[in-house]
Amino acid sequence: MKKILIVEDNENLRSLLTKHIEKFGYKVIALDQFNNILDKFLEKEPDLVLLDINLPSYDGFYWCRQIRQHSICPIIFISAREGAMHQIMALENGADDYITKPFEYDMVIAKVKSHLRRAYGEYASNKSERMLNFHGLTFLPERMELRFQSKSIEVSKKEALLLEVLLERGEKVTSRDRLIEKMWNTDMFIDENTLNVYIARVRKRLSAIGFQDTIETVRGAGYRMRYTGEQVE
Repeated sequence: MKKILIVEDNENLRSLLTKHIEKFGYKVIALDQFNNILDKFLEKEPDLVLLDINLPSYDGFYWCRQIRQHSICPIIFISAREGAMHQIMALENGADDYITKPFEYDMVIAKVKSHLRRAYGEYASNKSERMLNFHGLTFLPERMELRFQSKSIEVSKKEALLLEVLLERGEKVTSRDRLIEKMWNTDMFIDENTLNVYIARVRKRLSAIGFQDTIETVRGAGYRMRYTGEQVE
């Protein structure tokens, strides 16, 4: 049973949405407190989010960015703001779709079904596609693509091999010898300066999407991933 998180501060609309969505066999998590939306998202692990823009304290754009640091699940904005600029802002902040209020409930269901199929069902690009995650950073090895918040960047084959090892190990130290063996798979001598070049390139790729200072050099041991908590939005 797929889980749908509803973040809507209008109690009447929230109740009607919940009842309608539940009729189609989905489990609904409808929030009535809005100061800890990210915590609830991480706790409940929904498959899709319906998110309003006008919320207490922080708006939906802010919460969309926060969620995107941890997940690439579908996010659909539901809002009374009709202007094209609001829809553009929603997409640029990480949303997948935008529905303007007032709306037909059947349209909401159609959008929900469509995005769930694309993300998890028969229309998913690769159901078995691997993802490596590190504090909101997502790496898709088969696509050789890095994602952070609403930004993405492609990497080369060698860079992908390097990232795969480091992200699988996380904050554990990986030796230079192990990285060289993984990247070149050869008994031939590989100059360590060559590895240094690729480390520098990957750091530059990460910095380009706002994930900075994350590959730490451990003197005499190797490298490891490091999270500073001060990434650029």
